[in-house]
Amino acid sequence: MLDKLDAALRFNTEALNLRAQRQEILASNIANADTPGYQARDIDFASQLSNAMQNGRAQGTGMSLAVTSARHIPAETLQSPSVDLMYRIPAQPALDGNTVDMDRERTEFADNSLKYQTDLTLISSQIKGMMSVLQGQ
Repeated sequence: MLDKLDAALRFNTEALNLRAQRQEILASNIANADTPGYQARDIDFASQLSNAMQNGRAQGTGMSLAVTSARHIPAETLQSPSVDLMYRIPAQPALDGNTVDMDRERTEFADNSLKYQTDLTLISSQIKGMMSVLQGQ
């Protein structure tokens, strides 16, 4: 039964994880807007999501929980998905080699934020629906 619940949430969960990682990439682009030679980066969201759904979550560098007692129950290592970064081709690169277009980055950042919030809302409504079914309401 838990496998069915996991499968129902998997698509939106993977999308949410990829959107969070894309948000970090876009924030990095904005932070480096004045860095000479910085190349703006992004991901192909659709292909990365398709890859994550077909092959399972990509293995990234994990974060492990600190254990302070031998009696602690071991926890799974938390993995952040690793994605293939692509460089953006600028419409008009700066003379210093920087390819960050602030208007585009801000637009992509806001768009990704809205889609992230939408994914959160969808996951929340799915969980509420499952809870109401399990509680018999």
